Amino acid sequence: MQIEKKDIRALSKDQLRDFFVTNGDKAFRGNQVYEWLWSKGAHSFEDMTNVAKTTRTMLEEHFVINHIKVDTMQRSEDGTVKNAVRLHDGLVVESVLIPTATRTTACVSSQVGCSLDCNFCATARLKRMRNLEPAEIYDQVIAIDKESRLYYNHPLSNIVFMGMGEPLMNYNNVLKAIEMITSPEGLGMSPKRIMVSTSGVPKMIKKLADDDVKFKLAVSLHSAIDEIRSRIMPFSENFPLADLRESLEYWYRKTKSKISYEYVVWKDINDNKASIDALVKFCKYVPCKVNLIEYNPIDDGEFQQASEESINAYIKALESSGIVVKVRRSRGKDIDAACGQLANKEA
Repeated sequence: MQIEKKDIRALSKDQLRDFFVTNGDKAFRGNQVYEWLWSKGAHSFEDMTNVAKTTRTMLEEHFVINHIKVDTMQRSEDGTVKNAVRLHDGLVVESVLIPTATRTTACVSSQVGCSLDCNFCATARLKRMRNLEPAEIYDQVIAIDKESRLYYNHPLSNIVFMGMGEPLMNYNNVLKAIEMITSPEGLGMSPKRIMVSTSGVPKMIKKLADDDVKFKLAVSLHSAIDEIRSRIMPFSENFPLADLRESLEYWYRKTKSKISYEYVVWKDINDNKASIDALVKFCKYVPCKVNLIEYNPIDDGEFQQASEESINAYIKALESSGIVVKVRRSRGKDIDAACGQLANKEA
């Protein structure tokens, strides 16, 4: 019976060093291989040109590198690039490169499908197949960094976890991926350039604060009225706004880091004065900013983009209360709609 080989990137540097010592080699060989796997992004052991052929053969006998493959890439007229990313087991996720005049942002996925049931989101129609491994998340970033250098002549500047899946439902792997992205042995990116977006899981938001993370936090809010929020995001019945508020207050006390609220305004759902007043009130609990997002309809159902007049009413109310607000216009409209609201994000 053939033994299934382990993905070598599941090993820490110390574990790699121990492996080589156990197999009669020098510990420093583990450092060499670790560098190839992460900072150099080797896709195969044959890529490791300064490692002896016999050593590469030994690695091939024991391990695999479960690297992602960009199956298809679509490039929009506005410069947005969407990748369909095939994983080693044949499953597919999406990632997006979003350019602006001054930076490029990678929008990455953390799960195959999603276990939550947001009614407006295309990904919610897919059942959650599995969590992504840290290396699979890291690989999405590497791929987009290469595209940023190719198309825009500069490295990737920002990362948002706003693709497929709920990042806080894949907590350990997401944090491990960010650890590698920010490590000098990985991409060396500042954690302040990374934003993790959650649909609002209070217990896990508190855990983030306790773990003293340095990246930014965004919350997909969409309504500050429980009944409306539950209609938009049925799972939130288990996480009422009072609990979410408490967790965000805890987050701010521990981290002193502002929250970003992601907020889509839909016609006949939350485009009314009561919803505007509730959002203004909710924003006063914790220092924050609001990103009002233009919606990309996924069908002709109940979730349709609100009028410009409704958006302007939100802007006026928020600004008059001293709350920073920006409007995020949809990107990549001429290519296939990205998973969830991926294409709407600019970080």
